[in-house]
Amino acid sequence: MKITNSQRLKFALMTSDDAQLLFELDQDVEVMRYINGGKVSTMQEIREVYVPRMQSYTNESQGWGLWKVEITQTNEFIGWVLVRPMEFFTDYPQNDNLELGWRFMQKAWGKGYATEAALSITQAIAEQTSVKYFSAVAMEDNAGSINIMKKLGMEFLKKELHKDPLGDMEAVYYQCDAR
Repeated sequence: MKITNSQRLKFALMTSDDAQLLFELDQDVEVMRYINGGKVSTMQEIREVYVPRMQSYTNESQGWGLWKVEITQTNEFIGWVLVRPMEFFTDYPQNDNLELGWRFMQKAWGKGYATEAALSITQAIAEQTSVKYFSAVAMEDNAGSINIMKKLGMEFLKKELHKDPLGDMEAVYYQCDAR
């Protein structure tokens, strides 16, 4: 999968070699607020839970994985965009309905980076695969993420309990057709 750099950003699939970047991103309580209530990740959790989890759904030819986002001019890591089938961790993953997610350093908030990155990544995936939908899940009071979903052209689908091996949460679901 080739993801063309956007105007300000460049992208690469993350690997276990990026554990330190994942750790640094997860050290901000505000970044983690809508993930797990603000609990920062330990390096042990990154290595033993998050990296193996990421490796389980990474599929370069389909564009699945955590896409590292860096500022082109400085090569500074500012966050990632998640792409994987909805319901991946169940017996019935939806390979034609890809879940999008994002996590960015606080210093990158409010600059349009997450929207720019997600648009670049989804456009490339839509052009290179047969995906039908892009979906996203967030806590209902996570206005920042919901705003990004709307900018991506997603519409509210439902509110229900989101089940995940790392913890269930009441969430809102948004979705759009792949273009």
